[in-house]
Amino acid sequence: MDTPSNNHHYLPTATTPAQEALNALAENTENPLALDTLAGSEVLVPVPDDASEEDVRDPAAVALPVLEQPGGEQVVPVFTSEPAMAEVLPFVSRYRLVPLGALASQWPTGDLSLTIDPSSPNGLTLTSEGVRTLLVRPRA
Repeated sequence: MDTPSNNHHYLPTATTPAQEALNALAENTENPLALDTLAGSEVLVPVPDDASEEDVRDPAAVALPVLEQPGGEQVVPVFTSEPAMAEVLPFVSRYRLVPLGALASQWPTGDLSLTIDPSSPNGLTLTSEGVRTLLVRPRA
């Protein structure tokens, strides 16, 4: 999916349910309703520049954009809205809209963390174990 050219400033938009869930989790990290809402939300996953055209065209494939933090920690950033993504990664030209719970259910083991809205005051970073423990929901 192509994003806008990002050469303009976004106007503030209404808060998404995922952003509301992040706000609630900032107050109570064990809020089950907020965790359910977050897990059921779709997030924007930037398509890495080095993703193959085959992966870009395949609707079932999601190439994870891995950023290395100071100290060597590897994180995958995802976003609850285009403005949140443009604030951190203004030059992203493509992204996938992915259900967070589905992404979490296939999260790799190891030291890969997930950060949701990293520039937000209520952004959330989870370890690999935290992703699978907190965001994977049983199927109804």
